[in-house]
Amino acid sequence: MSYRPKEPFTVAMKLLVPISTVVSGVPKKTFPDDGDLIFGSFKTYGGTERDVNGLYSIEDTAQIETWYRPDIKSDCRIKLESGATYEIINEPENIEMRNQFMKFKVRRVKGGV
Repeated sequence: MSYRPKEPFTVAMKLLVPISTVVSGVPKKTFPDDGDLIFGSFKTYGGTERDVNGLYSIEDTAQIETWYRPDIKSDCRIKLESGATYEIINEPENIEMRNQFMKFKVRRVKGGV
């Protein structure tokens, strides 16, 4: 029996693929805001609160399942309609190596003083 996602792919997201440039000999990544629109499932696991050296932050994590795309890599970012931008924290998994579905985890760090 082959893999089928549990949740429907109803969440619209933008895939932000980095563009690498070298400025004064230092590599710099920029993420253009006009990324491709993709659809997937987006499941959050709540935030993890941290207080390090007096700096309070919350790390939101989520798991995304979507259609397989070879251009989704671990250095990309995902932007939701709300404006929240998440970075991919692991190499996306090509489920059952069938080039049909993929799964990966993302995180967003936000906080203040």
